[in-house]
Amino acid sequence: MTWLLLARILLLAAVQTASSIAHAQAATGPTRGQLLYTTHCIACHNSEMHWRDQRQAMDWESLTQQVRRWQATEALQWGDDDIVEVARHLNDTIYRFPRPTGHVGMAAPRR
Repeated sequence: MTWLLLARILLLAAVQTASSIAHAQAATGPTRGQLLYTTHCIACHNSEMHWRDQRQAMDWESLTQQVRRWQATEALQWGDDDIVEVARHLNDTIYRFPRPTGHVGMAAPRR
């Protein structure tokens, strides 16, 4: 197999994967947490912020505390549900910390 053929196969696979992901996201739509994060946070917090060595979020609890801290700093006046939804979005897309079940401050599961 030539390098050119291999490159074409890999490119086609990448395009098909991206198309599948885009289709799945379009079908379900963005979550409230994703919308809040995109609207209020992403201008300062790109993905590098979450992957840096000095990150403050080390588990689910500290992640929600950081979301609470920054929404207060920015005077966003989010309720507990909004804070949990943004933390859930970050956790689902970046951190993947285990979430406690039945814990105070946890929003109801998404339906």
